[in-house]
Amino acid sequence: MEEFAQFSVDGQRLYGMVHRPEGQAPAQGWPSVVILHGFTGNRGGDHRLLPLLSRFLAARGVASLRFDFRGSGESQGDFSEMTVSREVQDTEAAFEYIRRQPGLDPERVMLLGFSMGGLVAALSAPQVRPHRLALWAPALPELWLPFLRGGLLPPTVTDYNGWPLGREFLQEMVRLRPLDAAQAWGGEARVFHGDADQTCPPEFGVRYARALGCDAVAIPGAGHTFDSLDAVELLYRETARFLTGQ
Repeated sequence: MEEFAQFSVDGQRLYGMVHRPEGQAPAQGWPSVVILHGFTGNRGGDHRLLPLLSRFLAARGVASLRFDFRGSGESQGDFSEMTVSREVQDTEAAFEYIRRQPGLDPERVMLLGFSMGGLVAALSAPQVRPHRLALWAPALPELWLPFLRGGLLPPTVTDYNGWPLGREFLQEMVRLRPLDAAQAWGGEARVFHGDADQTCPPEFGVRYARALGCDAVAIPGAGHTFDSLDAVELLYRETARFLTGQ
């Protein structure tokens, strides 16, 4: 079953979709996972990566919430206001929302972040305490350092391929410590990374896995968006195995 979701952060509405397994929910409720999209992305993901993941998981007994961060997709807000800290706030609100849903187990809410969503997930984990944490091709702050030419912040908004990237986003980025947050969390985690990723190199995934003290699963031949049918099939299968505790 699929239904629209909406919740608010600081008076701005965020829109998403909840996917539930078919049939009667178990007594304790279905486990669920909150899914975080990447930089300039939305809840659909590249080549429908995220909605198809939600349907794959629902068929295996795991509910999910996909949503657009403020300033992205259909949610309210302007992209120029976007910062990682704001997306952490959005993630906290998403967890509050999903934990209130009937038929879902409030104790078994997991977290999955893709690309910059992986960075946001790592920083959010100590606050939201997910049952399990999955990172897909997680980004690190150094990915955005080239925006700081000569070590200087741009004076106003940067035109990033038609996206109004705010100065505050870059100002904050140099202060973020997602690996420290990951290490401090200490729960069950797994990292999934394409070994041909040229956007977030596989080394990023290895560094997250070391901080989390967990396994890193290499997806052979996959680029940043897991851009082949074989790569997606393997990614979904291994992600579902982890989230269901197999």
